[in-house]
Amino acid sequence: MLQATGDGLSVAAAVLLGLIEGVTEWLPISSTGHLAVTQELLGIDGDAADSYAIAIQAGAILAVLGLYRARFVSIVDGIRGGDPEGRRLLVALFVASLPAAVTGLLFEDLIKSRLFGIGPVVAAWFVGGVAILLVARRRRDVAPDAGELLASLTWRGALVIGLAQVLALWPGVSRSLVTILAATAVGLAVPAAVEFSFLLGFVVLGGATAYETVSSGTTMVAAYGYGTPLLGLVVAFVASLVAMRWMVAYLNRRGLGVFGWYRIGIALVAGTLLATGTI
Repeated sequence: MLQATGDGLSVAAAVLLGLIEGVTEWLPISSTGHLAVTQELLGIDGDAADSYAIAIQAGAILAVLGLYRARFVSIVDGIRGGDPEGRRLLVALFVASLPAAVTGLLFEDLIKSRLFGIGPVVAAWFVGGVAILLVARRRRDVAPDAGELLASLTWRGALVIGLAQVLALWPGVSRSLVTILAATAVGLAVPAAVEFSFLLGFVVLGGATAYETVSSGTTMVAAYGYGTPLLGLVVAFVASLVAMRWMVAYLNRRGLGVFGWYRIGIALVAGTLLATGTI
């Protein structure tokens, strides 16, 4: 029922992948890794499946637009010259998005050929989990809201975050993870770091989704039509809204440690499945 057939992608599989994308995209646990393992378990592979996994990110992107519409209004006002804070945020987002965008375009084939596999994902999950636990231990006595507001982020700090985000081109690392950790390293409070991660994801994922739609969208439509991709997009949108609201509320009270333990746990599970030939 869940598997793709010669006729396309089943509704159940489309919903499951959309749910996984929506829940994991904004948490520091890697949506790419979860989708890759799920596709292996369901026997869904090929160019169309890879394009689908990227296309449904549009749902997650729209969720950011819905939750942070005031920020986007501020950015638009900044472009018009009426909101200096919005203009500074736009500059920070532009600078932070450049390193990963340039690196991805230059090394796209190398990244896909060497890093898009379950083995690299498992390694990234585990290492990222350990990194989170180390950071959580260092910040154990630090209040979640200790640090600067998003308005204080300079273009230099944004560049540091952008350079760190290059690491997320390795599937399993998690763009959210490196963005949040780098943002706190340059002085932002955890809530501000999370918000910047969401906004930066809107820019980065928007570009990646648009690029994939133009380059491989016809392959996906030919294999799956329009209905199941749109269904997956809607599911990803709703799941993202819930996941982002939960994450903001949780991190305002607690630290990142739970995500570190989760990453290590999922790495052990996926590693076992890989070692036994299940995936």
